[in-house]
Amino acid sequence: MLDVRDLQKIYTGRNRSVEALRSLTFHIGAGELVCLVGPSGCGKTTLLKCMAGLLAPTQGQVRLEGRPVDGPPPGMAVVFQEYGRSLFAWMNVRDNVALPLRRKKLGKRRERELVDHALEVVGLGDAHQAYPWQLSGGMQQRVAIARAVAYEPRVLLMDEPFAAVDAQTRADLEDLVRHLWRELGVTVLFVTHDIDEAVYLGQRTLILSKSPTIVQEDLTIDLPDERDQLHTRSSTRFAELRAHVYEQIQRAKRHSGDTYGSEGADRISEAAPMKAQTQVVGSE
Repeated sequence: MLDVRDLQKIYTGRNRSVEALRSLTFHIGAGELVCLVGPSGCGKTTLLKCMAGLLAPTQGQVRLEGRPVDGPPPGMAVVFQEYGRSLFAWMNVRDNVALPLRRKKLGKRRERELVDHALEVVGLGDAHQAYPWQLSGGMQQRVAIARAVAYEPRVLLMDEPFAAVDAQTRADLEDLVRHLWRELGVTVLFVTHDIDEAVYLGQRTLILSKSPTIVQEDLTIDLPDERDQLHTRSSTRFAELRAHVYEQIQRAKRHSGDTYGSEGADRISEAAPMKAQTQVVGSE
């Protein structure tokens, strides 16, 4: 479904070059929910932008269903962390969700059906006339997720989407992601800095090294498919998996071939130009 092969990204500056990603290789099968976690500044966002076709790699390749990703591909949606920057304040919830569908040139009836369904599944069916500034942070992020759902993607990339919400809202949104994944059958790559979240959500967790980034471990999360915030997180196996991921990330911080510092990759990534985000919803 989604293949990353020998992916490398080097940012070239005036005085130095920074190797953010080094020979990254992994595969995500159709219908999988995979989490990606690593030390702060290790290049998680750089990797996601390369996978979304928003940033060209220095070498290597991303392939979606066997086809090279050299720009934002149809059938892929992205939900970014800063939901407030992806919603238009002068548009109500319905219009924000419907915005990317206009590129598909659907009929008004079909567009309304998709928007109505997306709002219902994220729990915003009664808020369609509200404006973003009238909503809480958690509700705004639900709007961004609804926009992605309405687009009917085969692949959903999520870049630390719950980093800015409170703990209770985060728990609700985590359960929403698992519900949508199971109901829609979409393939999900969920980027997070939160170890508990990486263990709770996914079927697998990719643990990244310090920059220049490689996949340090591809960990199978052998928790039951049916999960809930109370019982799953209090289980012995959850604690074991969490401790293992934490240990691997601490190892990554201590041992690295990086000579530039762990903060460089994503800091430079934020300043690097990206390709036009024509097919990606929830864009910054």
